[in-house]
Amino acid sequence: MCESFFATLECELLDRRKFKTKAEARVACFEFIEGWYNPSRRHSALGYKSPINYERTAAEGLESLSP
Repeated sequence: MCESFFATLECELLDRRKFKTKAEARVACFEFIEGWYNPSRRHSALGYKSPINYERTAAEGLESLSP
């Protein structure tokens, strides 16, 4: 799973841009991960749902179990 993540990061961010400083690269990686990869990208481990949609579905399932 980790290798897949780093392959995606490299292919979709690092190979497409040149960074002037380490700080600029750090910010770009953070924005990629927290702005797109974690909240929006569909993950095979989550049944091809984005983490937000997966959590929403799970929360709805828990609410339906509550008395």
